[in-house]
Amino acid sequence: MKFDPCSLIYQTGFGNEHETEAREGALPIGQFSPQKCPYGLYAEQFSSTAFTAPRSENRRSWLYRIRPSISMGDYSPLDKGLIRTAPLDGVPCPPNVMRWDAMPIPDQTTDFIEGLITVAVNGDAKTQTGIGIHVYCANANMDERYFYNADGEMLFVPQQGALVAYTEFGILHVKPGEILVIPRGVKFKIDLEDGPIRGYICENYGAPYHLAERGPVGANGYANQRDFQYPTAWYEDKDGQCQLVTKFSGELFQATLQHSPLDVVAWVGNSAPYKYDLSRFNVINTVSYDHPDPSIFTVLTSPSDTPGVANIDFVIFPPRWMVAEKTFRPPYYHRNIMSEFMGLIEGAYDAKEEGFEPGGMSLHNCMTPHGPEAEVFEKASNAELQPERYDNTMAFMFESRYVIAPTQFALDSDTKQKDYLSCWGNLNKHFNENI
Repeated sequence: MKFDPCSLIYQTGFGNEHETEAREGALPIGQFSPQKCPYGLYAEQFSSTAFTAPRSENRRSWLYRIRPSISMGDYSPLDKGLIRTAPLDGVPCPPNVMRWDAMPIPDQTTDFIEGLITVAVNGDAKTQTGIGIHVYCANANMDERYFYNADGEMLFVPQQGALVAYTEFGILHVKPGEILVIPRGVKFKIDLEDGPIRGYICENYGAPYHLAERGPVGANGYANQRDFQYPTAWYEDKDGQCQLVTKFSGELFQATLQHSPLDVVAWVGNSAPYKYDLSRFNVINTVSYDHPDPSIFTVLTSPSDTPGVANIDFVIFPPRWMVAEKTFRPPYYHRNIMSEFMGLIEGAYDAKEEGFEPGGMSLHNCMTPHGPEAEVFEKASNAELQPERYDNTMAFMFESRYVIAPTQFALDSDTKQKDYLSCWGNLNKHFNENI
């Protein structure tokens, strides 16, 4: 049987302990692993941090499922296509600024796994540091194929088309303007809701994402805990052959199952997939002068072993008011110890009015100079400043302490703009020592 998903109501609250059951009484009361579970279910603990991690950082859930996950066939290698994992061998990373147009939706039938393309990576997945940055372009459901990633948790940023994520923990419907996070090791499949899909993925090899600290901002603002949505329990009790694809140590493997792996009838814990509507981000910005650092737009962060320096920050640039007086309002010219990979979900980005299209990407690595294009500089420098509402935009940034190395595919891609530097070509000399 297949449990009816139409009545699902998402639970809310980032990192909170949740409990949910698709059949009344399926959750054991008072203990996690009784001698016999209700309904003849198996108890299975899912941990995405070490057992001994501090209580405040510990991520684990108890799953009550029809069959344990080990009920499966042996793995065999599978062609990984254009999927790559850090570290890259034999691909020098240039310090150039780089920008790409949107990847085209494929003509042939392509599901989510087949449509994954790695654009850039850093760190080392085997030592659990760094990230992989991918795009996905798909026009078909996964049907009887399922997937899990043992190398890292996956942050989805949809750009075109809504998707349905069927996971062990339940179902999440995610559309452009929302994000989805699937923890390392969670089994899922991706279906299309209303046509072809395209978007970005940040594969986080490091510590799981958590909310950015607010510091002197206080108790409210930025991304609020209550706005993160978790699925309620849903399951498939379905026999028949299916394929489980696993990303492990940079390679893809496949195994045959004789039943659906999405057979969790109930679960309790704090490690589970979740989604977040980016329009709920409470922007904090200047009301006097100067352009604050982009860290004020951080939604989620994965810390590194150096306090204050992130393995990966997920930063957004949403609709907002600009009111700074006597100030150059676009992002200032800068060189930065962090490396920045940007994408555009919709509209335009205020520092790049031409050539940066929705679905496109740019890469500005550690200490590589960048900033507004020449025409944006001239316009912003001479504008009559009034309070201005900046609408029709949603850009984002994956920012990492490690150099972000593009793959050979990305360096050779027809979508890579060969004339990106030309947008700064008309930066004229304005210096006049007599003023």
